[in-house]
Formats: sequence, C-alpha cells, structure tokens
Amino acid sequence: MAKTSTTTQGLRAAIERSGYYPALVAEAVEAAVGGDPVASFLVHQETTFDSNEVRRHVTVLVLTGTRFIVSHTDEQPADGTSSSPYATTSTESVKLERISSVVLSRVVADPESYTPGTLPREVVLTIGWGAVARIDMEPANCGDPNCEADHGYTGSSTVDDLSLRVSEAGDGPETVRQALAFAQSLSEATAAVRPGTTR
Repeated sequence: MAKTSTTTQGLRAAIERSGYYPALVAEAVEAAVGGDPVASFLVHQETTFDSNEVRRHVTVLVLTGTRFIVSHTDEQPADGTSSSPYATTSTESVKLERISSVVLSRVVADPESYTPGTLPREVVLTIGWGAVARIDMEPANCGDPNCEADHGYTGSSTVDDLSLRVSEAGDGPETVRQALAFAQSLSEATAAVRPGTTR
C-alpha cells in the first residue's frame, strides 16, 4: 500500500513540476483514475510554435491494475468563442485487454560502441487500442509489367491511437527513463491479460 501511495503522490508531483495548469490537469487525471492504485505514469509536456503564438500541450499516461488512462490538455488562444485564452482537457480510460500493441522505438547514438543500459537519444512510444485506425490502399498488381488486368486493391491497416516522442535533448534524460519504464510496465501489464478475462 505504501508503494501505491508513493506512486500516486509521484504522479501529482510530476504534474505540478510540469507547471502546465497543474490544478486543471491533476483534477482531470485524478477523476479518471478514481480510487484505482497507480502502477506507473508518464507526464510529457510539448511546446509548439504556431505563427506568432506559443502553444503548450501536456500528455499524462497512467497505468492502473486494470486500465490505461490517457489525458491531453491543450492551450488555445482567444477566438470567436472566447475573448481570453483557454485550455481544453480530455481523458480516455481503456481496459488493458483492449490494448492491441505497444511499440517502443529507440534511437541510439554511435550504435557500434553501444553499451547495454545506455540511455537512448530518443524514444517513440506508440500505443494502439483500436479507437483510431488508418487504412492505406493502393492498386494491386501481379508483378508482370506488361499485365493490364485489374487486380483490385491491396492495403494495410494501422492502429495508431497514441504516439509520443521523448528526447534527451528536448525533455531531459529523466523523462526518457520514465518513458522507458512506463513502456515496460504497460507491455508487462498487457502481456499478463488474457483475452476474455478480467483482472
């Protein structure tokens, strides 16, 4: 129980350290988590430049014993609906058995002299659970350059609900470590869930 308390407190502290509307972000995340113990988490802030405006976005990923929770909070400039800047926040709760893929891509410098345990330069975490699917279609062919027959279409379906890039240069080594730890925890949790069972 002490570990759960520490992890929950660590989540709140990480949200506050991000400095990005911590009260708003924490309230949304804590409401989605409810009373579930927090097993692992990742807080990632991203700053983008749009014309003359700077916009911030924070993503919070939380793993509990039965669910994967993702929260996004975006900063919006004043527009026709509001005379002052505003923020939107959303949360999604996904049962672990729905997660179909956890892909972790690592970018390492000087791979010839790589030593196990060395921190990657950057990581990209991609998680799919079927909420968003992309289908790429193209005309099929038989390989004969002189064939004029209609072979229909071929394509591929890609599940890509969330893709998060974390780099040592942009986010710091600790955030890269947290991304690696979260990816491992999520992979282990989804491997432990059998289809048709509840935890």
